[in-house]
This record gives sequence, C-alpha cells and structure tokens, in this order.
Amino acid sequence: MHHGRAIGKGPSTATQTNQQPPRLLIVHIALPNWADICSNLCEALQNFFSLACSLMGPSRMSLFSLYMVQNQHECILPFVQVKGNFVRLKACISELRMIETEGCFRPQSTSLQLAIQDGLQQFKQYSRYVTTGAALPYTSLEITVLTSHPGKEVVKQLEEGLKDIDLVRVRRLQVVEITKRILELMDSASPVEEPSNDESSILGTDIELQIIDNDVISMEFFFKAWLHNSGTDQEHIHLLLPSQCFSNISSARDNPMCLKCDLQERLLSPSLLPGTADGASRMDDPKGDLSTLYQMASQSSASCYKLQVIKALKSSGLCESLTYGLPFILRPTSCWQLDWDELETNQQHFHALCHSLLKREWMLLAKGEPLSLRHSQRVPASTFYVIMPSNSPTLLVKAVATRELMLPSPFPLLPEDPPEDSLKTVESILDGLELEPTYNPLQVWSHLYSHLSSTFAKPQGRLYPNWENRTPRKRGQLQTNRVRATVLPLPMTPALSTAPKLPAASKASSEAFFRPSVEEKYPSWP
Repeated sequence: MHHGRAIGKGPSTATQTNQQPPRLLIVHIALPNWADICSNLCEALQNFFSLACSLMGPSRMSLFSLYMVQNQHECILPFVQVKGNFVRLKACISELRMIETEGCFRPQSTSLQLAIQDGLQQFKQYSRYVTTGAALPYTSLEITVLTSHPGKEVVKQLEEGLKDIDLVRVRRLQVVEITKRILELMDSASPVEEPSNDESSILGTDIELQIIDNDVISMEFFFKAWLHNSGTDQEHIHLLLPSQCFSNISSARDNPMCLKCDLQERLLSPSLLPGTADGASRMDDPKGDLSTLYQMASQSSASCYKLQVIKALKSSGLCESLTYGLPFILRPTSCWQLDWDELETNQQHFHALCHSLLKREWMLLAKGEPLSLRHSQRVPASTFYVIMPSNSPTLLVKAVATRELMLPSPFPLLPEDPPEDSLKTVESILDGLELEPTYNPLQVWSHLYSHLSSTFAKPQGRLYPNWENRTPRKRGQLQTNRVRATVLPLPMTPALSTAPKLPAASKASSEAFFRPSVEEKYPSWP
C-alpha cells in the first residue's frame, strides 16, 4: 500500500509451493442488497465446499474463515481445516442464511477494517496454537472482501484504514464487487470478469479489484479459482523451441528459445471424487504417479519440467482418438522471481507463438522429460504431448498416444449409399433434435453437488433440536449456544469500553435442499 506496510510477497519454502494459503472471506453486503445476494451466495458456497471437501489426494485448501460485516463485524466461522469439515462449513452457510434481510442499516466506518484486523489476529493465534515444534506449511493468508458497495470506494477505504496496520502476514488482499447487471452473451471464457491493467494502474495499490455478477455460476467459478495452484514462487514449465526456428534472432542461433510457462488444470479429474476406481497408475489422473505433466510440473524442485518441441503438425492432421487424459493450459509465467524485462519479453514471445500457430493452422508435438521409474537400471520412458493454440493467449496441452500404447482398430470405409428407408428414418429422428452451435457445460447440470453433499457422514443426533422452528436472528444478536472462536475478538467499535462478547463459530447443519442453478445463456468456452 502507499503509506503503510506493504503486503508480504517474499519467497516461501519448498513445502509451501503446492499448499494453498489459508483464506479469510469477509462478506460486506449492505442490507438493501443482502436479500438479493444471500441466496445466490449461500448456494454457490455450498456447491463449492461440497466439491472442495470431496476431492481426494492432497488438500487444495488449508484453512477457511468467514466474517460478516453489516452494522458491525461478526465472526461467523473461525479458522477451520477445509478437508473433512463439510458438515461444519455447511452449518456456517446455514448461519449466513439466517441473517436478516430487512431492517435498519447503520454501518460503522471502521467495521470492515476491524474485521480484517480480527481475522489476522485469529490467524496468528491459530498458528501459535497448532504449532508443535514443526513449521507450518503456511505463514500468510489471502483475504477476500465480497462487497455490494462500489469496489473502488472500498479499496480507497481500506487503503486509508489499513495504512498503519502490519500486513506482512497477508499474502493477497482482494476486493470483489458483486454487481446487479445481467450477463450479456459474450464470447468470454468465464463469467468472472478480470480487472484490466489500466484499472489496476489507476488504483495504484496492492489491493486487487475484481467484479463478478450476482448469480450462482459467477460466484461458484470465483470460489473454484481457489482450487488452482496459484503459487508464483517458480514457473511450472519450460517450453523449449529449436533454435533453427528462430535463426533471425541472433541470441537464439546457438540456444533453444525457452518460454517460461505456468500450468493450469482445465478440468477436475472425476477420478478425484469419491466412489471412483483408484487411479493411482493412470496417466490421466493428476493424483497418480504417472501423470507426468501436472504431477512433475507442480513439484517443488530446483529445475522446472521441460517440454521439448520436436516438430509441427497441421491442425487438421490429428485424430481425436489419439489423445487421452485431461487437458491442461499453459500461460506465460507470472513468477515474481523474474525481473520485469524478462517477464515482458517472455510474454511477448509466448503471444507471438500463439499468433503464428493460429495463422499457420499448426499445432506442436513436444516430448516431455523421461519418467523416472525409480530404478536406474531401467530405461526411462518419455511422454509426448500436442500443444494447440486458441484465440486467447493460452496453449492447450494434451497427452498423445505413442506406438507402444496403440491397439489394432479396423476402420472400414463408410458405405456410400445406405438403404433409403433407413436413411429417411434416421434423418427424421435427427431433424427432431434441438441443434446448438456449441456445447456449453454451464448449461448441463448433473446433480453432482447434491450427490457429493449426501455422501458426507451426518452428525450424530441434532446439535440444535429446534432448528426448524428458529426465526432469523436480529443483527448484532450473538447466539449463546454457538461454538466460541479461538481468540478474543476486536471491539465492534473503537470507543466500546465494555468487554466484548466472543464471536460465534458455526451452527448445526440443516438439511439444505439442493436445486439446479437458474438456466443462464452463458457462452461456450473456447
């Protein structure tokens, strides 16, 4: 920040690279808007946590805490481990649903600032309590302020209010403004709007500003971004292009061009969900030993995983049956350890490669680093990938079959003239189908969230027998039977002289009814 202590951006240890940071979510919604936002936000949170808590393998989220700021700040949920805690998280969401949607709104100017300070205090106290001689895999947290107020005003308010606060333990501070506008039919890849570089420069601050729409899918996708490996301590992939391809560049005549890239999952593997077969030896399974690209690239090591481009292919020259596994996305790296000139040059070369491949209608065939079979006497095996461009500054990477994996599959030629009766029958059936120009996964609802929610063990008995008979609680009225937070909170107002009550943690889970999201006409992904 301009006048205060800057948000911590130092390097982390090797164990922190894959460990997602603890997250503090502060819901900063004014009463006139809470009635419109509450249902969408709670459904999005419940959908997200039913998925995040179900994923097998290493935890993608460590700790989570939730605060609500209206007339005053209140801790709805102190820091808890996400994995294995869906029942408690669901109870926290039920607590959000109980907050009144009507009444008098008298916000305190310092409520948001105090919520951030209180959250930091909770995190520091939690870190001290759980440390048992060994270092924690996380030393800083990310704070997200979800607000219905104008985002730029909230950023300025935080800049001023936090200028004298020690934020060394804050890895990232983000303000997310929820808007009421209706999504237009755009050719964008995501319903979440990213802030532009121009807007960031106008704000001139370490506080990020993002804008999302007030609908379940937009909020859900925002929360799902928390599942990505967003570490910037090291680039993930080195894409090596032969030097003879760039003979006009003097510095590239003797050495291959190295594009430094970050790797991002495009989809979650279904094999990571409960009830699926163990995929420990599957090459398309991110949690398996043979998932070379994602597994090796995401490991902490002194050297990055390398993809060596060996030849180009025509875009029309690849049969889809020869690719397998989940696709991954390559982006120019945002590693903070590179200087600005190197980052800019790397990005320019990456964009130039995307543009040239699109213009030529080419894709690339690349060879990955040999798989380590853990026995030096054995010959290491290599994996091959095709790298495909798109209209966005990204490259799509998919594993491609090699000779050893091929099985004989006869493909006889299709008869030219099928029987007339059969042709008319089939064409009549096809004419009755609704034709869509593209496949839009956002319009296909598989009931996965409700299925995952039902798989979690229910608590023994009822924590609160009269839950169904409860009425929405009044603002500022803390429940006496709520689990207490781990540390004493900050006062609700700076001038408060009496000892404050301890904030709440969470309530018992009620059986929330899952329902499909409203059908929106969202565009397809590229």
